[in-house]
Amino acid sequence: MEVRTRIAPSPTGDPHVGTPYMALFNLIFAKHHGGKFLLRIEDTDQSRSRHEYEESIYKALQWLGIEWDEGPGVGGPHGPYKQSERTEIYREHCQKLLDMGHAYKCFATAEELKEMRELSAKMGQRMGYDRRYRNLSEEEIASREKAGQPYVIRLKVPLTGECTYEDMTKGRITCPWSDVDDQILLKSDGYPTYHLANVVDDYLMKITHVIRGDEWMASTPKHVLLYDLFGWDRPQFMHMPLLLGADGKKLSKRKNPTSVFYYKESGYLPDAFVNFLTLMGYSMPEDREIYSLDQIIKEFSVKHVGVSGAFFDVKKLDWINQQYLINNIPEQDLWGKIKAWGFSDERMAKIMPLIHTRIKTFGEFMELCNFLFVNHIELSDELLSPKGTEKEVSAALLQAMIWSMEENEDWSRSGFERGSREMAEFFEVNHKKVVMRILFAVITGKHQGPPLFDSIDILGKDRTRARLLHGIEFLGGISNKKMAALKKKWDGRGALQ
Repeated sequence: MEVRTRIAPSPTGDPHVGTPYMALFNLIFAKHHGGKFLLRIEDTDQSRSRHEYEESIYKALQWLGIEWDEGPGVGGPHGPYKQSERTEIYREHCQKLLDMGHAYKCFATAEELKEMRELSAKMGQRMGYDRRYRNLSEEEIASREKAGQPYVIRLKVPLTGECTYEDMTKGRITCPWSDVDDQILLKSDGYPTYHLANVVDDYLMKITHVIRGDEWMASTPKHVLLYDLFGWDRPQFMHMPLLLGADGKKLSKRKNPTSVFYYKESGYLPDAFVNFLTLMGYSMPEDREIYSLDQIIKEFSVKHVGVSGAFFDVKKLDWINQQYLINNIPEQDLWGKIKAWGFSDERMAKIMPLIHTRIKTFGEFMELCNFLFVNHIELSDELLSPKGTEKEVSAALLQAMIWSMEENEDWSRSGFERGSREMAEFFEVNHKKVVMRILFAVITGKHQGPPLFDSIDILGKDRTRARLLHGIEFLGGISNKKMAALKKKWDGRGALQ
């Protein structure tokens, strides 16, 4: 049997570090066993999927030297490898489940679902949907369809008994079916959910081992059930440790720089970053911490895979990167590498117009522009709390600025300027004396310097976002309760204007 693994990211945002993390272990496992590693794009979320995000996935993996044997740009015998091009396949399989009585049409409205969730919450139950449309007669289904009522197709999960499956690292896992909801398989727009498409594609693409993060363990019973209902052999499952932030919780872009490109633009070496990511879920013999991708492929053993969460320790990443710099880059090549990273002629051509009339000597160049090259900006309460602005207000403003930029998907000069004016209106403060001073300080670590909006264009989206997050952290963060209140006010701002 040929070992076949895959990674299936969704192009709904910037490539999270979890994407190459999982890609690496799927690649390592497949290559260790002489098998194939596939890339599949799960782009069935029509409201959030973007072509530019898809391209970013390819660029992120290519920067790290992660190559796939089958998938977009490579082809293969089991394509197409984009789910948006496979919708008819999913509909056919969903119809098979309907015909066998293993799925049903659910006509629940948004209002009904809201009431069910609220009732479940009051009763302290986990289940939201109460299965009220599970046993409709054929006549009633036909009547509702004739009336044009929209519906989704749900999986008929057993009401009693248990699901049992084997995990390669955690052993036998048992889950009561009573804890599993009747999962939606096909949405009202005719597009599949992840759960149906994932299982159908894995079977048709002959995936033998499903290697993914621990967060998917709750969904595995649904996937196991689908394999069994279709009469297909189950793949082997292996769930990898979650990447955790400093707070011990799942690494989240709310608190951490999680984009692969942030680390690329910060000057980390791709080989060092690959080494670091593999350390997150694996322990080499003799606790070795520096090794090549080829070495871990050769020596890989499931018994060395971690079973608990992995702390994404940036200090460890810094140390590993330093080892690669010392041992892999000769002194005579170092400036060339640094120049290509941050001092290219193209980049400097963008910076020179910003400082041409601002410097009195060449020596002032770094004093004015150091914030464009370093990650660690020195902040102070004085810088981030102008005109007596409370720290909580400054933190809320920075968080709302992130939401504004993300909503408009425009981190350019004009986008940042638009966002800054939106902050002045939303918080009812002076744009120049409050908003601009806070934003200028959190981006540059100074009161004055090159034009802020032009600097944002040079600094780039990922590093700009990291500065805003760092400012929020410096100011003491925002509690979950206050974050929820702020988000509610933010989401309702349109109705208030």
